[in-house]
Amino acid sequence: MPDRWISTRKETTAIARGGWLDAIRFIVAFLIILHHFQAAGPIALAEGLHPAFEHTGFLLTNLFIIDSGYVLMRLYAQNLTTGRVSPAEFLTRRVLRVVPAHLMMGLALVALVVGGAAIGLAPRNPEWFDWSQLPAQLGLVQAFGVPGGLGWNAPTWSISALIGCYLAFPWIVRGCARLGPWTWLVLGIGLYLIANELARTLLGYPVYQMPMKFGFFRALPLFFLGMALAAFAHRVWINPKLARWVGVLATVGLITLQFYGKNALPSLAMIALIILAAGAIPVRRPSRLIERAALVSFSMFISNEVVRIAWFGVVNVAVIRLNLSEPVQWGLWATGVAAAVAFAFAFHHTVDGPLQDWLKARTRHRAPAPKKAVRSAYA
Repeated sequence: MPDRWISTRKETTAIARGGWLDAIRFIVAFLIILHHFQAAGPIALAEGLHPAFEHTGFLLTNLFIIDSGYVLMRLYAQNLTTGRVSPAEFLTRRVLRVVPAHLMMGLALVALVVGGAAIGLAPRNPEWFDWSQLPAQLGLVQAFGVPGGLGWNAPTWSISALIGCYLAFPWIVRGCARLGPWTWLVLGIGLYLIANELARTLLGYPVYQMPMKFGFFRALPLFFLGMALAAFAHRVWINPKLARWVGVLATVGLITLQFYGKNALPSLAMIALIILAAGAIPVRRPSRLIERAALVSFSMFISNEVVRIAWFGVVNVAVIRLNLSEPVQWGLWATGVAAAVAFAFAFHHTVDGPLQDWLKARTRHRAPAPKKAVRSAYA
């Protein structure tokens, strides 16, 4: 391919806030909320509109995990290679980023269930609030084969799986430090395909259908694919015009595929192209609004199930007692989606954001002098 489209001899696009990568994080978080809320209306969106509303959950999770690997690789790889950040410091930062908010939402859900029971409002689906499932979830160990984690704030299995990826991340970075960008790319794609076939052969289902107790083994190939895309993007310049066209076509392709079933592997290819393209487009005019929205995306992810359970716990009682019409029910459903977004913004700006600033100020120290540089795919 001519150097005017793709080249290893030109400076690559630096990762920056307020651009397409940030926009993707917010869009994915919002679509995850829609996915979790889709069955709570008068008619499930998967039944009333299209089955894609049901099966896109695994795709959104895939995108979330791949994007996590991509962003962390772009931000931390060089510092880990040169010794400016130790593996222990990296893990501490990542755990402190996700665990406090997770615990607050988990305990809030416990208080909600206990408080509701005290005033005679039992959960609509009590099987999803089995106390025996709670310890593994609060401890974020449900993705490592530890029994428990079902129900409650169930989507936190992916946070559990990502903690395992955080543990592996520094050692993968150091072990693959001398690989070239094309080798990284081939490894990222190849290892995912191998993991997928191994899962089919040994367990009878593909990687994306692995149960929650195997969550780490589902997430790691996706996380590594994100790392590989980042290592490629750091050394290979992609013409921004080409990146924009690839991003648009891949997005259209991803949406189109959903009308014809799960199409897991083709959809994964579209997701990889979208992330690669987004990272190759320079952020010439950073958007503060997009940056702020992206910062709230984690709060949207961790809190939306709590909001959904609380909101529809009240709404479902009101629908029965007041005999509310279907249009009113849809209005309450839409208000619930808006409430989940609003709560996430409020939680981030009043609780999680200030707490993270406080933790960073007390846990980060002056970076040591870098060790002798190692020639790598991201140095």
